[in-house]
Order: sequence, then C-alpha cells, then structure tokens
Amino acid sequence: MVPPADVIRSRANPLVKRLRALKEQGEREVVLIEGPKLLEEAALSRVHVLEVAASPRIERSARGHRLVRELAAAGTPIHWVHEDVLAALSDAEVSQGVLALARRPAFPEADLFRGTALLVVAAGIQNPGNLGGLLRTAEAAGASGAVLTEGTVDPFSWKALRGSMGSAFRLPHVSGVSLRSFVRLAKTRGVRVAATDPEAPLPYYEADLRHPVAFLFGNEGSGLPGEILRGADLRLRIPMASPVDSLNVGVAGGILLFEAARQRRSAAPREGTASS
Repeated sequence: MVPPADVIRSRANPLVKRLRALKEQGEREVVLIEGPKLLEEAALSRVHVLEVAASPRIERSARGHRLVRELAAAGTPIHWVHEDVLAALSDAEVSQGVLALARRPAFPEADLFRGTALLVVAAGIQNPGNLGGLLRTAEAAGASGAVLTEGTVDPFSWKALRGSMGSAFRLPHVSGVSLRSFVRLAKTRGVRVAATDPEAPLPYYEADLRHPVAFLFGNEGSGLPGEILRGADLRLRIPMASPVDSLNVGVAGGILLFEAARQRRSAAPREGTASS
C-alpha cells in the first residue's frame, strides 16, 4: 500500500510539468512510454528506463505490482502520482496507470544490413498507427531493419509506439534519412530497391526476393516520388480485385515481407540435409 503522503497530487509538481512538456514538445533523446504492456516491452528490450510515474492502483494487479517492483529493484526511480493527475497526462481514453521516461534506443546503421538484408523504408509515412503497424509486421517477418526517411512520423510517438507494440524498441532503424541518399546507399550495399506499382507487369510472388532487398512505402496521400519509383530495381504489382486499387501500407508491407520470408525459408537447406 502506497502511503497517501507519498502521492503527488498537484499538476504544478516539477515531475508532472516535465512529463507534460515532453508530451507536448517531444524530445529526441528520450521517449514517453504509457501503459504496463509497453513498459514491459521496453524493459525486456533492455531500454534504459529513467523514471516512472505510477498511480497507486497499478499495485492492485499482480502484473503491475511485479513490474514496478522489478524496475525499482533495478534502480529506476518510482514516483507515485494521483490517478487524476496521471490521467491528465495520458493520451489514452482511460489512463493505464503508469507513465515512464526512457532513453530513446539508437541503432548502428550497419545493423540494418546484417545477413541477407530485408528492409522496410517508410518514405514520408504520416499516420503513426500505419508506421507502428509496419514496424510490427517487419519484425514479425524477420526483417533486418527499417529506414524512416525525412517527413516520416516519430516511431516513438505514443500512437506509433502503441501500433508497433514495442517493435520500435527492438527492430534496428534509423530516422531522418534522405530517401534519395538511402537509395544510393542501398545500391552501394548490393541491396535491391523494390516498390509497388499497380501498373507493373511483375506480380510480387514472381519476383526473386531471396537476395538483399529494401521495400519502399510512400506517403499515404502522394505515394513515392516518380523519379524514385521509376528508378527502383524492382517494380512489383499486388494483384487486387476490382474496384480496389490500393492497400493500407501495413497490409501491403505484410504481403511483401512475408513473401520474402517464405522464399528465403524455401531456399534454405533443411535440417539434416547438405547444402549444395
């Protein structure tokens, strides 16, 4: 039981002001995490949690009690905040009872190209839910990493982080990259650049995706720049029944990524057999 005297009840408290400023203005070095699920994902992903603001009600669940105690044991400061104050900081319709401040993960560029590279490139994606879902799908398909070009929403904004369900903590990615610069880099790395095009003659399942490849996904409204689309090494068509002519970026990403994963599994030597 948390003693009442230990509970922050004022919205003018310095901790509350700091969390509100972070929520409203953003910060490139740290990230605001909301809810026990995402906080668990951050801890399991070895993200450095700097401090936690929790409502005393988090202690009423076994999961919340364990999470707070494990973080406290690891040396993370725990601040108890009244439910009403915490709710005022929450982006959720109903506060989940815990907010945390964590060090934003950073990944070396080389991590993106490890093994037979399988990359997703978010080129100006603005919807945070779309970006989060794409990162989640990429991790599930075994992608080696993601590139978030200039104009793409922050993967650690609350909605994007919720959409990725913690994948942004683990999937190697770099942000703020020029799309044209990345295309040049991919070519020097021997990575083919692939883009979807409803007019392309080649359906995605006939393309050889066993080699290093980066799938480009453009802005929800304007798509990819014409010069980038025309210069892609692979232009792939996802066949669709009329009159539908486009798919949500997360759905399109899932189709392409899992096809690449399927082809790579099929090409890999089976256990107990010798490779040629």
